[in-house]
Amino acid sequence: MRAKVGVLISGRGSNMEALIRAAEAPDCPFEIALVVSNKPEAAGLDKARAAGVTALAIDGKPFGKDREAHEKAIDAALRAAGCEYVALAGYMRILTPWLVEAWAGRMINIHPSLLPKYPGLDTHGRALAAGDVEAGCTVHLVTSGVDEGPILGQARAPILPGDDEAALTARVLAEEHKLFAKCLADLVRG
Repeated sequence: MRAKVGVLISGRGSNMEALIRAAEAPDCPFEIALVVSNKPEAAGLDKARAAGVTALAIDGKPFGKDREAHEKAIDAALRAAGCEYVALAGYMRILTPWLVEAWAGRMINIHPSLLPKYPGLDTHGRALAAGDVEAGCTVHLVTSGVDEGPILGQARAPILPGDDEAALTARVLAEEHKLFAKCLADLVRG
């Protein structure tokens, strides 16, 4: 029996698509049971539906500043779908301690830097500005601190002469698509 995974997105969902593709392999220990976006216009919702995955928008706006109430609605949807794990795939909201604790040890995130370097936003711009020779991505367990959870895996990508943010983003994203599914499978397998 494969573990059911819920994926949270906010945008185009390319990492979500990579997880859906990985789950098609017969030996994959997980299946994508649900995709949830906090943004009803997220392109990833249509991509998930096109792949046969249930996808919901649970807009944060009607909840105003009550982030925990929004997360309780997301949590209820995840549990109703039988999810055992949660993957944050470009989910652009900082989670409250309530949701983090509810899924402790079972929620992972993909981040586009070699943590602990460059947590938060604008990772590629900061790597280029610093003159780094490599960049990469990190999969980590989600904890209350932003991008501070235990690291499950990293992949490196060179920064080439003449790189701009778009070129570096594309190179790192290709690594993200491989690393995220591997780390999720390893977590599910124990």
